[in-house]
Amino acid sequence: MTGDRFSLARLSAMMVKEFIQMRRDRLTFAMMIGVPLMQLILFGFAINSDPKGLPTAVLDSDHGIFGRSLVATLQASGYYRVVAEAASEADTDRLLAEGQVQFVVDIPANFSRDVARGDHPALLVEADATDPAATSNALGALNELAGQALDRDLTGNLAALKAGPPPFELRLHRRYNQEGISQYNVVPGLMGVVLTMTMVIMTSLAMTRERERGTMEALLVMPLRPVEVMLGKIAPYVLVGYIQVALILVGAKLIFSVPMEGSLALLLASSVLFISTNLAVGFTFSTIARNQLQAMQMGFFYFLPNILLSGFMFPYRGMPQWAQIFGEILPLTHFLRVVRGIMLKGNGLAQIAAELGALAAIMTVVSLLALRRYRQTLD
Repeated sequence: MTGDRFSLARLSAMMVKEFIQMRRDRLTFAMMIGVPLMQLILFGFAINSDPKGLPTAVLDSDHGIFGRSLVATLQASGYYRVVAEAASEADTDRLLAEGQVQFVVDIPANFSRDVARGDHPALLVEADATDPAATSNALGALNELAGQALDRDLTGNLAALKAGPPPFELRLHRRYNQEGISQYNVVPGLMGVVLTMTMVIMTSLAMTRERERGTMEALLVMPLRPVEVMLGKIAPYVLVGYIQVALILVGAKLIFSVPMEGSLALLLASSVLFISTNLAVGFTFSTIARNQLQAMQMGFFYFLPNILLSGFMFPYRGMPQWAQIFGEILPLTHFLRVVRGIMLKGNGLAQIAAELGALAAIMTVVSLLALRRYRQTLD
């Protein structure tokens, strides 16, 4: 029997035992160190609520000096980065729909002539407002930029135009979310976030639960190939994922009045690919984890960069280049573009084909990795 008095020796022995146990569970120890380091790096370096260098297309039908000065001023502000010269309005529509640019500056024909005459021509700036946080600061700075854009060119007889308001009319058109309602951006994104969290964790627990309950032996003696075990574990959760999708879509429509501009059938078909990709990721985790606790830890460790680097919580284009490259390998990044594109922009298959291809590639790589790691032994 142990004594009634408090013993530092026994306490020290217990602490040593716990440190030994922690050292043996290397995965859990790595999570304890890795999670705070990841949060420090992501929040310190990757997260930026004031994105700059946003891709911009210019449709210049004037080709005059005032139009060039205006574009140069926008780029000098740091918020706008011209990446494309559009040939027509149809071209600008395509660039915005596919998400290749955030803004389109439409300089009308005879813009420079009308400015010189004092006719105050209209200058149209279109913005992809599916994510209001990504465009709000850039649009807010636009009025000030417009007021000083042509100052250096208004000399001589044109100097009088500096005294009043800008010598042109600035028209802003927030496309896809004209009122800047944040729920239009957040609620569709929640579909991807919920599916990522639940699908990965539930599937990662599936195989580890078999080991802990001792039912793995029954699977091993059955004439099942690894791909059959994997598909058998994954298939039931596809239905669960569809139930979650249905609940979110109904809530988005009835509670938040989120529009559905595109095809519901296309959205549901795209969801199958995303659900399957996350289930394959979860199955891969189950082949690595030794118990359900480790599987859950790996699931949360995977979930953290998904929610921070995918564009769900913070503007994707506000992140540095290295973070955007890392975000491109996350399935949630591509699915957010798909679901927001279909629901808010009315995108069809042609506009989302690249994102679906990326999801298919990720699913293929992860599935092959899961099958390779799967062992038909208890070791």
